[in-house]
Parts: sequence; structure tokens; C-alpha cells
Amino acid sequence: MAAQREIITLACSECKRRNYTTTKNRRKHPDRVEHRKYCPFDRKHTIHKETR
Repeated sequence: MAAQREIITLACSECKRRNYTTTKNRRKHPDRVEHRKYCPFDRKHTIHKETR
């Protein structure tokens, strides 16, 4: 049985650096996710998008 949750990487939309990793269920959420998280390089909260 395959694991339903897969590890994804989140990249900052402003500086394009990959700052965070998290997991998601690809069956329930096949689209790319976006989270508002803190970017230590920009020193502010920015939109972080899922990268492949």
C-alpha cells in the first residue's frame, strides 16, 4: 500500500528560495498549495508556493 501523504517543498514567491517542507495528501488536494509563511531571507511573511 502506497503512502498517501507526500513530502512537498515550499518556495518563497519573492526571493524564490526553498525554505520549508511539509506533507500533503495528493488524492484530496491535487493542485499546488500556497501558504503565507515567514521568509528569514526577506525578514517578513510572504506567500510560499509548492514546487516540484
